Amino acid sequence: MAELPERDFEVIVIGSGCAGAVAAYVAASAGKSVLVIERGNFAGAKNMTGGRIYSHSLKKVFPDFEQEAPLERKITHERIAMLNSDSEMTIDFTSPVLAEEGKDSYSVLRGPFDQWLAEKAESAGAEYIYGIAVEELLKDESGAVIGVRAGEDEISANVVILAEGCNPILSEKCLGNPRPKASQMAVGIKQVFELPASTIEDRFLCPEGEGAAMLFVGDCTHGSVGGGFLYTNKESISLGLVATISIAEDGSRNEVPVYQMLEDFKNHPAVAPIIRGGKLVEHSGHMVPEGGYNMVPQYVFDGCLVAGETAGLCMNMGYQVRGMDFAVASGQFAGEAAVAALDAGDTSAAGLASYKQKMEGSFVMKDLQTFSKWPHVMEEWDSMFNDYPTMVAEIFNAMFSVDGQPQQPLMKRMMPIVKKRGLFKLGGEVRKAVKAL
Repeated sequence: MAELPERDFEVIVIGSGCAGAVAAYVAASAGKSVLVIERGNFAGAKNMTGGRIYSHSLKKVFPDFEQEAPLERKITHERIAMLNSDSEMTIDFTSPVLAEEGKDSYSVLRGPFDQWLAEKAESAGAEYIYGIAVEELLKDESGAVIGVRAGEDEISANVVILAEGCNPILSEKCLGNPRPKASQMAVGIKQVFELPASTIEDRFLCPEGEGAAMLFVGDCTHGSVGGGFLYTNKESISLGLVATISIAEDGSRNEVPVYQMLEDFKNHPAVAPIIRGGKLVEHSGHMVPEGGYNMVPQYVFDGCLVAGETAGLCMNMGYQVRGMDFAVASGQFAGEAAVAALDAGDTSAAGLASYKQKMEGSFVMKDLQTFSKWPHVMEEWDSMFNDYPTMVAEIFNAMFSVDGQPQQPLMKRMMPIVKKRGLFKLGGEVRKAVKAL
């Protein structure tokens, strides 16, 4: 076994989100000297409050997390809503399967949740520095990463784990990874409204302590690519929307700015009653990677691993949004790969290659690859965001309205609505989407 050079730390982790904190915890638990550098004044300071985590990956790292993590509600109701300007069609699904161990998910507020993860890493032995941004990755004469420069300080390490978040400045500047395209990124905007727990449970028909996740498409983004989201917390509701940056910044394609979209969304007749009486306690914005498998950059380098959102590990399926479970798993794999490389005395890309093997052998890369075509299909499927909600409103108005006039058979009422949009066109679009999903 080769002897590694003496460095200030064996592992430096940049960023203390889900990926960074878990990587630090895994490496520190194995007895390695670990430093975490977080640019926020505390863990979670730079993350949007509110979100959802599927428990399967977290349970592999923290088997008893349910007893100690600051979870909000177990999600047992799934809602998907299609909005026209004045109508709503919602699917509301609940099942005991959604609450089964290993298949369950929870709403979380990222401030408390990220602080809990950081505390777990610190209790395992990791050291933390807050309020400082890493400006550069240090390299030796061969180009291998050997540490970081943060402010006036240069700190060396045998392995650097880069988990800087969705704006991959260091990944681009120091590792040569391409900056994500505007079409691969979305801007998210979110508000949090305080409401009594009983009010939340009554409005979503949930048992005590359980909650709902809701996704919206259509008028929430004024027909542009994107969507709305809602998560119920213990005593608050996280409500917001995302819009693809390429559209959000292009006035010719969308004349309504994102902040106005959110205001209109809150006042939609399908949303206003949900937050009625709620006190606005937080407003935040964040970028979100949505390019899927095709935006994942190189993530193994000599002396360096890239994890979490910095590696583009997010997936928006329209009916399901995932990111935190990918981040936790990638953090675990990065921490394990760093430990193995340190033990073997080889922190080159070859020595760290087990990270890629773990990623490719797991749900992380397999799921992203399975649904790799979906982001492109969604980006080009304009009718899903503008005409389909109108068509659905017309169909259900024809189905449910009764005016005392003799009614035609249901099919005769439906077909003119569908035909005017082109039966073969609709069929082709749906077929293409189903194949991508």
